[in-house]
Amino acid sequence: MTAEPRLNHVQALGVSGLRRMAYREWGDAANPRVLICVHGLARQACDFDTLAQAMSAEYRVVCADVIGRGQSDWLADPSGYQIPAYVADMVTLLARLNAQTVHWVGTSMGGLIGLGLASLPQSPISKLVLNDVGPTIRFEALVRIGNYLGQPLRWNTLDEAADYLHTISASFGPHTRDQWLALSRPMLKADGDGFKLHYDPAIAQPFKAITPEIAAAGEAMTWAAFDAIRCPTLVLRGADSDLLTLETAQAMTQRGAKARLVEFAGVGHAPTLVADDQVTVVREFLLSP
Repeated sequence: MTAEPRLNHVQALGVSGLRRMAYREWGDAANPRVLICVHGLARQACDFDTLAQAMSAEYRVVCADVIGRGQSDWLADPSGYQIPAYVADMVTLLARLNAQTVHWVGTSMGGLIGLGLASLPQSPISKLVLNDVGPTIRFEALVRIGNYLGQPLRWNTLDEAADYLHTISASFGPHTRDQWLALSRPMLKADGDGFKLHYDPAIAQPFKAITPEIAAAGEAMTWAAFDAIRCPTLVLRGADSDLLTLETAQAMTQRGAKARLVEFAGVGHAPTLVADDQVTVVREFLLSP
């Protein structure tokens, strides 16, 4: 039987003071091989349960709830919901773990956090998986996400909530009903006799403030960071992704660490790393010499 993960917290310092970030830990806590998994913009740590179980014999697997999501604190000042602040939080987490060398799997926003950390001088990241994200992000995809992010929604039952989440996440690709319910349950918090979303609705404020001009400036900075990465890098792409274009993904194989690219047919933004073929690709990359 697969052991249950351990829920822990680490205190990090932001511009508005201290905040607690939650993380789920799988495998031997004394294992020096550490795998960090970080989720997308409106998701949470439990997204990686399937992958974490598959990797926990070889790694100490740590899946973080980025601040404002899951079981982590919400910020009083929403302007703190920014990638640089998340990178700083992860540095604090790595210090808590006493991790000297780590492997990183990041989906969408979690990939951008990993990209930023991997680009720093003396970064501890020695292998990097970027799941359906790169330095160039289509603005149309940001608009699509912004249309549902932070909406004050409530459902009477888990099934109702799961059905709604499927309408905004159909691009995740095919899943069985059991798989989808497993992905949906941690997305919810009890609200009286019903359910609401697990994240702070205010994470939408800085996201919706992004303009094409801001996005272009961020793109230039992110490409510079990508070009500084030297560790082996794997880029995963949903073949139907509206966020990571094939052109950008292919450019990532020619620049910086010259990433390896793997596409998954019938999937958009973003692969959930639940399907066996997706897990196998990640396992083989991380465990290869």
